[in-house]
Amino acid sequence: MIMKNAKFGVNSILALTAALFVQANLQAQQQDSIRTLQLNEITVSASRSARPLKNVPHSVYILSPKSLEQDVAVSSDITDLLGKEVPGLAPGAQTGNNSGQSLRGRSALIMIDGVPQSTPLRNGEVDMRSIDPAVIQRVEVIKGATAIYGNGATGGIINYITKSPDSRKGIHGQTNINLTGGPSHVANTFGGKVGQMLGGNWGKWSYLVSGNFEQTGEYKDAKGNIIGPNYSLGETNFSNAFAKIGFKISDKQKFLATYNFNKSAQHTNYSIVNGDYLAGTPTTGALGSQTGAPTGTRGNHNAHLQYTNDLIAGSTSFVADAYYTSRHEVFYYSAGRFDGSDGQSEIYDTKRGLRGAFNTRLINSDHLYATVTYGLDVLNNITSQPLLDGRIWVPKMHMNNLAPFLETEWIVNSNIVINAGFRFERTRISVDDYQTLRITNAKGETVTPSIQVAGGDLKYNVALPNIGIRFNKFKAFSPFVSFSQGFSVADIGLALRASKVNDIKDINTQAVKVTNYEIGAVSEFGKLRLEASAYYSLSKLGTEMTYDKTTGVFVLNRTPEHIYGFEVLANYAFTSRIEANASFSYIEGKQDTASTGNYNYYMNGRRIFAPKLTAGLAYSPLAGLNLRLQYLGVLNRDRFEKLSTGLYNPYEGVVKAYHLFSFSGSYHINKGTTLTLGVDNLLNRDYFPARSQYYVMNSFYAKGRGRTFNLGVVIRY
Repeated sequence: MIMKNAKFGVNSILALTAALFVQANLQAQQQDSIRTLQLNEITVSASRSARPLKNVPHSVYILSPKSLEQDVAVSSDITDLLGKEVPGLAPGAQTGNNSGQSLRGRSALIMIDGVPQSTPLRNGEVDMRSIDPAVIQRVEVIKGATAIYGNGATGGIINYITKSPDSRKGIHGQTNINLTGGPSHVANTFGGKVGQMLGGNWGKWSYLVSGNFEQTGEYKDAKGNIIGPNYSLGETNFSNAFAKIGFKISDKQKFLATYNFNKSAQHTNYSIVNGDYLAGTPTTGALGSQTGAPTGTRGNHNAHLQYTNDLIAGSTSFVADAYYTSRHEVFYYSAGRFDGSDGQSEIYDTKRGLRGAFNTRLINSDHLYATVTYGLDVLNNITSQPLLDGRIWVPKMHMNNLAPFLETEWIVNSNIVINAGFRFERTRISVDDYQTLRITNAKGETVTPSIQVAGGDLKYNVALPNIGIRFNKFKAFSPFVSFSQGFSVADIGLALRASKVNDIKDINTQAVKVTNYEIGAVSEFGKLRLEASAYYSLSKLGTEMTYDKTTGVFVLNRTPEHIYGFEVLANYAFTSRIEANASFSYIEGKQDTASTGNYNYYMNGRRIFAPKLTAGLAYSPLAGLNLRLQYLGVLNRDRFEKLSTGLYNPYEGVVKAYHLFSFSGSYHINKGTTLTLGVDNLLNRDYFPARSQYYVMNSFYAKGRGRTFNLGVVIRY
């Protein structure tokens, strides 16, 4: 019945809820004093040392384990669920990359336990999908330009905090089995996922190992048509292996080793049938062999070793990290583009890093508490973008980065919190001599010639201060204000492959330094929690990617830009079992095209997303039964003039509003077994995601998925 009529399934659950309402109230009376969310007590790594959220003087969003569990019951697409949850983050597009999914209009640095996943030297925009959400404990989103973890966080940081063994148990495990599909148009949409996790403690040792495999079926829109396979997640295999091993040397010292492997590959039975933006015809697929190699992540390896000493000397603690990452991504097939022949590009990226951080308590009195965190980050990063046949599109770029830093925290009379810090980035990038590829159009005509370019060294020295103040005396009004700066090398690979000069020193490879101002406040009135913030960020150099229709080449627009916006969040706990939340995000950005101080041109949709509204209602009618209804509203954005052809420039298309609902429910049959049901696009809305609308490219003009279901069982032991 679920597959024939998803609404009937929801109504049945609501009927059961009403029948059990009296019992629920009796149980709720015993727990009304327990708040579902105690956000001020959450400890976050918003700086290089963990601290309570109430002591952080800028916007931080925490996706809790409970919310993450409810989201994953609907879909394991991490980009989509973050787009629905995180204010200030652009909505997802249900595709294999996170292109256009900016954080406050700029790039986010994606991390796993503090280890960077992003590839700023040649941004392939696939970093958000670096790990299976089944092994994520929570997600921390630090908003606004920051230099806390180095290069690439001009819009903020998204840090995936992975699961750890349960210290309260001996050997324990969890098995997940899921069946997915499209109930409105069932044929060939079935997919599934299986996951196994095992953890335990043995003396001073602890461990957690996990494996997950998922295979998706065909992706169809609300009318039952195949969604265009260009970067679609339909007919795709995903696999993830994870291991975490800890050794407790003493009560104060421990080692922690973590490894994660992530892989995906699309094996579609369809070839793309381009849509027509002007006619409103979506991109679909026709039965036929897949052109080129499967797109996706051929392998993303993360190895991380951490040593922690909580009391190395006096009142000083120490944390050291060593990590290695290796990433290999394959992108879509291009016919006749490269020197008159077909080609398919790939990105190779490796990182080797060392980090050392000391934290010293300076003062600990009744009226003043002060700490200082200081240390050094060292990073070696090598990135290139060749074609699968061996031709070089972007040559190897060798980056060495050395960054000393210092962060302080001062708490006066337990009410006034002052955070201030400084980081110095010393970056060196070397590139050997190389030759650009001749780029051709569909007729085989040259649009950009092949040029021999002399390599060399690029040098950057950037000082990045930050300061923030928060006043916590009154729960009804806890204001904060902050100033911070971030740094990015601005996709040098994109500039190198599009070079029109024969010496690297004549290419505009200047780094981007972003200055961010933010003001906000948190208010709590009993069971109501409100949070509001407004921000303004500016940079003398832009990083907006634009598409040259004449040459068919993506280029960077380096004109000055400023971005501004605000976010409002509300959470209300009616009882310990009924909770509602809502958020609204507004952002706008303009460019100074003539570098005169007059910001006269709106930034395109690839960076600036349409206003976003979210809401959720969670209800636990009795112990063991959890229900949740979630809403995402993407509103209108219309900023640009049409061309004489009736089209818009790429990335400048009008975004027309759409509204989506999803449902998730879980029922604990017994202590060890839980059933889950998720329904995405509950009302089976027929729509184009925002990215399809503003791209204005026929090959990417694909619709969103129709109604889908995710039926699962979780067995814990």
